[in-house]
Amino acid sequence: MTVILARVKQYVSMTEGSEMMTLARFALAGALGIVVLALSACGGGSDTTPSGAKAPSVDAQALFRPELHDKLPKAIQDKGEIVFAGDPHPPYRVVAQDGTVTGFDPDLQKALGAVLGVKTRIEVIAGLPAALTGMKAGRFDAFNGPVKDTPAREKDFDNVVYMTSRTAYLFKQDSDVKDAADLCGKTVAYVSGSIVEGQLEGLSTWCAKATKPAVKGQPLADTNATVLSVRSGRADALGATQAGVLDIQNAAKGQYKYVLQRDEQGAGVDQLALLAPKTGGLGPVLLDAFRVLFESGQYDRIMKAYGLTDVAVDAPALNVAAKP
Repeated sequence: MTVILARVKQYVSMTEGSEMMTLARFALAGALGIVVLALSACGGGSDTTPSGAKAPSVDAQALFRPELHDKLPKAIQDKGEIVFAGDPHPPYRVVAQDGTVTGFDPDLQKALGAVLGVKTRIEVIAGLPAALTGMKAGRFDAFNGPVKDTPAREKDFDNVVYMTSRTAYLFKQDSDVKDAADLCGKTVAYVSGSIVEGQLEGLSTWCAKATKPAVKGQPLADTNATVLSVRSGRADALGATQAGVLDIQNAAKGQYKYVLQRDEQGAGVDQLALLAPKTGGLGPVLLDAFRVLFESGQYDRIMKAYGLTDVAVDAPALNVAAKP
């Protein structure tokens, strides 16, 4: 398929300015359409989500936008795929023992790839720092997060905001925790560099005002490590997105409970983003691809399939953290 696309593109270049240009453009769209149809059956998702919910199908032909394919960085056009970094983080990314990745991210990325006419692939990494350094080094093209859009991250990365989040805290069924306030003085595990880090600082500030001891944060490599820490008793609770906590709770069947951190406890709503290095120019193209998913209803279908409608947004946005 790569050879076909290259030949068609070469033909487009040779015929530019002539009456054959229009025909060549149609040929390119047709060739890419064939590629996208092939992609819809591979790499990036399964028929069902980890929780058993039916994953939304992708109408690749309807989603494909050749004009956006042409806007992709040349390096991505040439290799025909976008490589995402991804650490284990259910329900966004569920990594099997054989390295297969299922979940929200592969399904969303497959839809974005359909819009852009390229494949998408996840390379499993260990936590956010590895994703950030890997993108800066050019090993990965993007990272789905979910990570908070911040002014600091906007210096190096385009932040495409596509959902929001509230922080939840998961603990064992027999825990005496009834409210986030009960976590003052307790140990809370979280994924290093995640949005929970800032939320815990807010909760500790609230604890201090209530003359209670601060929360003891325990940064770990990934979600699996935080669950293990709670299960073993090294941490009293773990902090994660509400969607992530619900996925863990549902999988464990009655072993855990959770509470949400309220606004007055320093929570608030975080704008969650996909990151892409500014130097590559991929971010604005991904924003346009997200707009297609929103307009077509595919975004809503994916969010519904994973029970994420409560954290959906009305429209995608780019680099909102530094805006007044």
